[in-house]
Formats: sequence, C-alpha cells, structure tokens
Amino acid sequence: MYRRNFVTALAAMGASGVARAYDPARMLFAQAAAPRRTPDVIFVPTPDIVVEKMLEMAAVTEHDVVYDLGCGDGRIPITAAQRYGARGVGIDIDPERIRESRDYAVRAQVGDRVRFVEGDLFESDISEATVVTLYLLTSLNTKLRPKLLRELKPGTRVVSHGFNMGDWEPVDRAYVGRTWVLMWRIPARI
Repeated sequence: MYRRNFVTALAAMGASGVARAYDPARMLFAQAAAPRRTPDVIFVPTPDIVVEKMLEMAAVTEHDVVYDLGCGDGRIPITAAQRYGARGVGIDIDPERIRESRDYAVRAQVGDRVRFVEGDLFESDISEATVVTLYLLTSLNTKLRPKLLRELKPGTRVVSHGFNMGDWEPVDRAYVGRTWVLMWRIPARI
C-alpha cells in the first residue's frame, strides 16, 4: 500500500518535479489550471452619458449583437438591450465583475438578451459581434486591432471610450462628458 502511494505520488510529480493531478480510474495526468492573469486595466465605470453616445454613434438597433470587451459592471450591453433591443455580450477577466454584471442584468430584467463571459478578451471568440465597445488603453486597443480585423465581419462598428487605435483613423468622433468617443468600421476584406 505504502509503495503504491509513493509510486503514484512520484508519477504524479513527473519528470519536471511539478505536481500534477493523477486520476487512477482513468490513468490520466492533468496539469493544474494555470492561474488567470490579472486584468490589464482597473475597472472605471463608463459614465451613462458616454454609454449613450457610444451606442448612438454605433447606430445600435434590435438587430445588433453588442460585445463589450472588458465589460466591467456590464452597463454597455445592458443599456444596449434596454434602450435598443439589441443582444449583448460582456467579456471580462475579473470574476467579481462578471458576478456584478449578471446581477445587474437580472435587476434590469434583460437576462434573456445579455450574457456575461469570464474570459480573456484577447482569446475570446468575438466573431458574432456587429458592434464592439471598448474602454481600454490605446496600447491595448492597438494590440487588439489585429484580432478585430481578423474576426469581425466587414461593416462591424468598433467604438472606444477615450482611447484611440494608434494610426488607424476613426470614421467618427465626438466629445462628450469631458472625453472622446471614437468609432471605426471594419473594412471590406481585399
């Protein structure tokens, strides 16, 4: 018995000496999940007047699917669902923000129109979006730009609160609530 447990423990450690979970019933090793990385930016809520301008600038309708990357408390997808009848998806790496967003959606009675996903915005599938909203730093927007151009359909609107996309010129901009709102359209593929 002792020898079997010792051998099992050694096998679980593997050649690297890093402990791995061992499931004797399935004879499989499973690496422990890597810790999630920390958020790239701190959560700062987008003021309601800016949320309204972002959705207005994107001309959101009931036919749209609004993705908010780094959704925080979920106010943008929730407002898109409440005011415009759109469907919304919020993605945030912080589990506390996701819990808060889901609670807010229930209170706002739009739980059937919005969903919130705990995940990395750089790794999440965003191809369903017809509108993408951002409140990230310019460096993160610029890093995200290739993904936006690769995954989004031509004509998809991308709207940012306060930060640009490097040398990609916006098609529209407005100054509201002491900040800029900038919008781009995904171009046709050549």
